[in-house]
Amino acid sequence: MRTVLIPSLARIGPWLSLVLGFLLAVPLLAVAADFDDALSGLGSKNRKHIKASIQELAELGDPRALPALTALLEKRLRADDEGRLYEWVEGSEQVLRLPGGEPVASPPASLRKPRINNAVRRVLGPAIAQLRLGSSDPAIRRMAVEALPDRLSEKEVPTVRRAAESEQDAEIRELLQLALARTDIQSGDSQRQLAAVELLGESGGRVAASNLRDLLMETDPGEGGEADPVLRRAIESALGRIELRTDLVDMAGNLIYGLSLASILLLVALGLGITFGLMKVINMAHGEMLMLGAYATYSVQILFLEYLPGWIDAYVLAAIPAAFLVCGLVGMGLERGIIRHLYGRPLETLLATWGISLLLIQTVRLLFGAQNVEVANPFWLSGGFELFEGVVLPWSRIAIVLFASATVAAVWLLLQRTPLGLQVRAVTQNREMAACMGIATGRVDMWTFGLGSAIAGLGGVALSQIGNVGPEMGQAYIVDSFLVVVLGGVGKLAGTVSAALGIGVVNKLLEPVTGAVFGKILVLVFIVLFIQRRPQGIFALKGRAAEI
Repeated sequence: MRTVLIPSLARIGPWLSLVLGFLLAVPLLAVAADFDDALSGLGSKNRKHIKASIQELAELGDPRALPALTALLEKRLRADDEGRLYEWVEGSEQVLRLPGGEPVASPPASLRKPRINNAVRRVLGPAIAQLRLGSSDPAIRRMAVEALPDRLSEKEVPTVRRAAESEQDAEIRELLQLALARTDIQSGDSQRQLAAVELLGESGGRVAASNLRDLLMETDPGEGGEADPVLRRAIESALGRIELRTDLVDMAGNLIYGLSLASILLLVALGLGITFGLMKVINMAHGEMLMLGAYATYSVQILFLEYLPGWIDAYVLAAIPAAFLVCGLVGMGLERGIIRHLYGRPLETLLATWGISLLLIQTVRLLFGAQNVEVANPFWLSGGFELFEGVVLPWSRIAIVLFASATVAAVWLLLQRTPLGLQVRAVTQNREMAACMGIATGRVDMWTFGLGSAIAGLGGVALSQIGNVGPEMGQAYIVDSFLVVVLGGVGKLAGTVSAALGIGVVNKLLEPVTGAVFGKILVLVFIVLFIQRRPQGIFALKGRAAEI
């Protein structure tokens, strides 16, 4: 028997393989045929047929349908007379063949756009979300989760629940569970509600807090609901945790934004501190140097758009030396032409610089108009990254903090490691003695005033990336700049840095609690009391020069 059986199996083995292969291929071919039929149905002229095709594609779960469904939703889908689908690429004449996405060299001339209505859109959105949830790309799955509504429909709950059970990415799985929890708290099942409340209390944000407050009102006996003390205590505990977490997030966000505000304030006050400490000139036009730096940035942007459009994203790098030179030359011109004739007369200097500020504002209005101008961020300063839920740190503000730090380091090196810096420090401490030692104090005044104005111009470059650029933008910073100089100590770089960081961050932290105006009043009151206690500021001059 054994000798007969083995040859028999050898003879029928190939035929058995063919039969098994055919039986396995039949379902695959059927699925492929179903997918092709459903996909071609998207180009039908009948909206009911389109709706049925969408539902069938969602049930098949094939991610190849995503481009066609997305194109249908965004009105980019086209179909020919034979039912083949194409995607029209916006902004070009290119046409892609679906579902593969291959470019079509000669598309049919009779392409038409399938027409859909709200009924079709109501099934199209969930179908796209379902296919995205099943995608192999974590970025697409995360996008689908973030697009889910605050409360899922009955049809969406099973899909999201299956996605949460099979999800391998911990962060995406948590987002799916939060979406289910926001729906479960309205289920009426006390066990599901308690589990959902606990989950929302651990990881939920502002949306979850709003849902919990609604549920708390529903369980309030005074509002006609049924009193459930266990559920009410769980909701109140969860709300307390969410509010504490939200307050910490808001404080962290205000701290980050306060650092960027302090950086701009530092750039404005740094030059003012140098000139005020050297020449004792109350320069009311210093804020306009900030404005000139911002308009220099705007002018460079216009030049790049006109003559170098391919390099437009590099205009900020060219605007930095441009603003430095423009504001420095304007500052030196003002010092040589007007301010040097008013040394020793502080009241006349104050009035003259105030008049100069009005003149500069009106000049800019005549040249650029009274309305604000738009300065766009380059691509590498656009967007940001989310530190945690509710706090997004823009790249522009990160760049401003780094830019201010680099500027402070450069100024410190200039004052401490160069002959000009040595002369500036000598004139600041004792002008008469420096003149007796052969230092040309007039020339030092000119260069120092130009340097202070140029640094303020760099502040204008930074401010143009996060704020409005207008003729009166400098007026909002001049008072705070003087407060920084007085609080930090006249002529002291470390004091200017410390005071700018303190005022900028404290202002941002007080604004949500007290409001912007009252917060500034509190800061001003603190500075007045501090100056009464320590008139020379945080860092006072030492030696015999401090007594002069």
